[in-house]
Amino acid sequence: MRTGFGLDVHALGGSPPLLLCGVIVDDTRGLIGTSDADVAAHALCDALLGAAVLGDIGTHFPSGRGDFADADSMDLLARVVEMVLAEGLAIAHVDVTIVAQTVRVAPHRDAMIGRLAEALRIDRSLVSVKATTTDGLGVIGRDEGVAAMAVATLHSSPE
Repeated sequence: MRTGFGLDVHALGGSPPLLLCGVIVDDTRGLIGTSDADVAAHALCDALLGAAVLGDIGTHFPSGRGDFADADSMDLLARVVEMVLAEGLAIAHVDVTIVAQTVRVAPHRDAMIGRLAEALRIDRSLVSVKATTTDGLGVIGRDEGVAAMAVATLHSSPE
């Protein structure tokens, strides 16, 4: 068994829509980033890469390269899954926590779990998506950005 952790933060103020786990959660505002700035997908990429000891998202998809401008983060996640599987590893479980002050996750949670399960090629029962606020503290509490943390557990593939 292997465990990896990922963290990502993006500032609010980008062009709409705001995506989390590949799902539009707000069509009036967006996050600033090179790609579509999906912090949840980015954190999960880092968690998977860390568990597989394959570096981090910036190593594989550097923000300075123009070909990742406006990239679909769910496509990047699918590419990370390919890398993990190529190492002879399988995804046992993932847990994502989204930290935001006013962005609402609960109405979209089921769709988020479905999108992640599809990209990860695992059953949705192995995907957890949660949300919290910072109770008005810091940049997240001032509604200046959104953060996400993720944990991924991998095991040796049975094949």
